[in-house]
Amino acid sequence: MATFGLTLLLLPLLISALPFQQRGFWDFGKDIDVSDLLMTMMKDQEEGSAFEELPQPAQPTCPFGCTCNLKVVQCSDLGLTQVPYDIPSDTLLLDLQCNHITEIREGDFKGLTNLYALVLRSNQISRVHPRAFLPLKRMQKLYISHNHLTSIPRNLPASLVELRIHDNHIRKVAAGTFSGLGNMHVIEMGRNPLQNSGFEPGAFIGLKLNYLRISEAKLTGVPKDLPESLHELHLDQNAIQAIELEDLRQYHQLQRLGLGSNHIRHIEDGALSYLPNLRELHLDNNRLSSVPAGLPDMKYLQVIYLHHNNITQVGVNAFCPMGFGMKRVFYNGISLFGNPINYWEVQPATFRCVSERMAVQFGNHKK
Repeated sequence: MATFGLTLLLLPLLISALPFQQRGFWDFGKDIDVSDLLMTMMKDQEEGSAFEELPQPAQPTCPFGCTCNLKVVQCSDLGLTQVPYDIPSDTLLLDLQCNHITEIREGDFKGLTNLYALVLRSNQISRVHPRAFLPLKRMQKLYISHNHLTSIPRNLPASLVELRIHDNHIRKVAAGTFSGLGNMHVIEMGRNPLQNSGFEPGAFIGLKLNYLRISEAKLTGVPKDLPESLHELHLDQNAIQAIELEDLRQYHQLQRLGLGSNHIRHIEDGALSYLPNLRELHLDNNRLSSVPAGLPDMKYLQVIYLHHNNITQVGVNAFCPMGFGMKRVFYNGISLFGNPINYWEVQPATFRCVSERMAVQFGNHKK
């Protein structure tokens, strides 16, 4: 069906491009780039974050085949089957990604007390000795995604800030798994076969996370008792069917919520009222038949993805409050394309709190 233009002075321009991309948020869903990690490490080093000057080794060493420079040891893509010996004791960044390592042994990181980041992604690791990480008293970043782990490694360093453990075989997160990790801000654990029952009560106790991603798992609902400190929560590409009134009650600090590509048919009235600081909401690729209630009351909401649902109509007060000055910031992204909406029936005043005409995206609906 051809797209019919509306009067540009009355409605934002109708476009069928990709949805608006909000900037300024973290994107930990992407795989780590070691060059970016190096820049982060150098910045933290300048700020004196958790680093200690160690004496230079009397005999400089470097594992065979690896590259050692400026306290960075790169041993990626070497076909290694185990962590190599002779890693310099002053190493800050150890890159072991894309090898064939199957096990992390107790003494593999002995003496690396100043290590800042450990990259173990894309190996074949199925076992980590419970004492393997004990020497790493200053490690802040651990990347162990794309492996064969069935559980979160034990005795992670208390200094840890960021853990990426997505694309493993983890089915259970036991109570107290993250105990003693009060410095942790980021956990990326998507693409694990985790069901709601896999999270024991108290699994996240003690954490003060800013960011949590459990996308591409087997969740049928929002997990219970996640950290109240969360600023970003990503539960995309699961099998969540509804958002109940109590699901989001404790997440008052949440600024970004990802629920795209689920099976959501219903969002209970009032469920979004617990998110007064939300800036961005992803509900695209679900089965919603109407725009969720409560959006006009969300004073700081700037971006909402609703494309590819079953929405048939959009009311004049679906997005904007009725009173003047009640919304603190205008929308700069509303995506509605891929819905069976007769957009010529949508009243121009529906988007009275949108920042610019390009911010609203309709488009053709294909059955």
